[in-house]
Amino acid sequence: MRGQGRIFTRGCIPWIAYFRNGKEVRESGGTALLQAEAKRRRPLTDHEATVVAQKFLETRLREVANEREGLRPFIGPQQEKLTVEDLVGNYEQDCEIRQLKSRKPIRSHLKHIREFFGQGRALAVTGERLRGYIQARQGEGAKPATINRELEGLQAAFNSAVDSGRLALASKFPSLPEHNARQGFFERGDFLRVLSLLGDTDLTDFLEWFYWTGMRPAEIRALSWNCLDRETATLRLPAKDAKTGFGRVLALEDPLREIIECRTQAQRPGCELIFCRTRKGKPVPVGEFRKRWKTACAFAGVSGKNPYDLRRTAVRNLVRSGTPEAVAMRISGHRTRSVFDRYNIVSENDLREAITKTAAYVESLPVTPTTFPAAPQAVSKRVQ
Repeated sequence: MRGQGRIFTRGCIPWIAYFRNGKEVRESGGTALLQAEAKRRRPLTDHEATVVAQKFLETRLREVANEREGLRPFIGPQQEKLTVEDLVGNYEQDCEIRQLKSRKPIRSHLKHIREFFGQGRALAVTGERLRGYIQARQGEGAKPATINRELEGLQAAFNSAVDSGRLALASKFPSLPEHNARQGFFERGDFLRVLSLLGDTDLTDFLEWFYWTGMRPAEIRALSWNCLDRETATLRLPAKDAKTGFGRVLALEDPLREIIECRTQAQRPGCELIFCRTRKGKPVPVGEFRKRWKTACAFAGVSGKNPYDLRRTAVRNLVRSGTPEAVAMRISGHRTRSVFDRYNIVSENDLREAITKTAAYVESLPVTPTTFPAAPQAVSKRVQ
């Protein structure tokens, strides 16, 4: 009957045909036939094969009807054939085309996804399978933050497939709680002591700029003399060098102006970068300095400090100085309010100061009662 589809055979394989959006769709019933034979553990008779094909056709017609009513997107044969490897490969290709700065970490995170899911069907990535992946990675000693980044890469691959129309819908991905937020910051005296022990003026200028602006190290390394506007005393970070993809401008006042003047005097011929150093007679960007940093911190008595503590310190200092939060975020390059809040942590001195101020306020309050006590006779009657 019209609208009920049809069943036909090609060789000994049953096929089904139905209409979707005015176009006929033809599918082989071979997979459904094999699944039925595996369930019964024997070859099917012609009648049984026809029944299996009829049920398969009814399923497809029901999916088309659900799509027409807006209840559920239509999956179809093409989407059922998609594998996790297909989605991951296309997503990595898209990252390369868009030249995302995070494409290398994304490729690293998706390595474990590939190993676990392999050539499995994308539609088989259910909540149960994702929980199995989490348990497997936890058994390997992976931290919650690492697992979340890996699952975010897989989720991005699914979302990309949905946006391109290759997939109708994506599973809901779980997320583990993370309790590894860094909370260190530098007191001014400790930072100056570390700088004095570094013994490298190029590195000292780099860290001073880090301390005052809170810019990301990669963004500081990318600053070039072409970004400097001496007439307006500003320094512009191009969008291509910013992690967020949005450029920003810094006003060169007070300490920043002094740092730029020092870098001008130390400028190397043939080097366009503001923060560079000489290695083997050649100018190179300020690269890795963990060993020198660790040694200086040890001698300064602040072992365990991380250079990235300077970013949190800059945010804290900006807020405490009364700088509007929107301006502080423009300087440091933060885009999300949650991250900004996490960096603006409270030190023990802040807590002590809060208690001291509270105690002083309470001591200033009047001690004269504002109500009159009840008569002793009335109180005794109430007690009785």
